[in-house]
Amino acid sequence: MILYAIPSPIGATPQDSLPAPALATIRSLKDFVVENAKSARAFLSAAGCKPRELQLSELSEHTVAAEVPALLQPLREGRALGLVSEAGCPAIADPGAALIEAAHREGFRVVPLIGPSSITLALMASGLEGQRFAFCGYLPRDGADRAKRIRELEVRSRRERETEIFIETPYRNDALFAALLEGCAPSTRLCVAADLSLSTESIRTNSIAEWRRARKAIGKRPAVFLLLGQ
Repeated sequence: MILYAIPSPIGATPQDSLPAPALATIRSLKDFVVENAKSARAFLSAAGCKPRELQLSELSEHTVAAEVPALLQPLREGRALGLVSEAGCPAIADPGAALIEAAHREGFRVVPLIGPSSITLALMASGLEGQRFAFCGYLPRDGADRAKRIRELEVRSRRERETEIFIETPYRNDALFAALLEGCAPSTRLCVAADLSLSTESIRTNSIAEWRRARKAIGKRPAVFLLLGQ
């Protein structure tokens, strides 16, 4: 049996962001593990599933690790299972990674479906180093720890010629942005990609010196930050 890792749209509809074979697979499933049942049911309905036929179990950051293996029960009973995160690709900066790990431990096949990833979309449009890059997740919340981590990433990026990619909770975007402008060298390049795939999408790459002159706020929007030390 197969556990399908199902990308969900970042902004567009399922029909606009997922290929036909992926949609066909999603419609064939009845059992899903989801981060949030309400939003997942809306996504699955928009993808062409019949909501009343679906069995949804939740897996979030609050799920106890000991409870994860039980979510694989449909696979044990011979039914394929779908994993859906809130937006973008499951298991990338997402609690669904625990379910995939459990599936591998029990020998189940895991198949990722093609769909949107804000990380790769941002890198594609950034103009930064695409041969070597690292996704660094969330940076520390504490100001001093965050500043230290930014310095470490900038040094590594410059030494390895590697693009460092990270994200933040939307309401802390501007605090992170300010820390980057304060802590990075003027020549370091920074891309901010916000509202990817939405009509309000904004992707801009500048040197830190140019960003300092512009001093534009990002606001409370889903955003990806990409940094390349120069």
